[in-house]
Amino acid sequence: MNAPQMNDPVATDRYEIRLEGQLDQRWSDWFAGFTLTNERDGTTTLTGHVIDQAALHGLLRRVGDLGVTLLSVNTITSSTPIPPSNSAT
Repeated sequence: MNAPQMNDPVATDRYEIRLEGQLDQRWSDWFAGFTLTNERDGTTTLTGHVIDQAALHGLLRRVGDLGVTLLSVNTITSSTPIPPSNSAT
């Protein structure tokens, strides 16, 4: 079985990770590729695409390294394939 390549037009899962507390936007670079949103309830939501389980585990290790409380991890499955990043139209 072949693993999907980063530029293959395959569907990837989008994740929403909710953290306790509000992170400053300076942490955006540390969570590259993810959007940080400070919610009204005092939590932070990280939203972005994860290519595979290894990448998800790496992201969760970063959350653990930061020392914040992980409240939830939700998959938002997309039925729309992600187009190749270097395709010609």
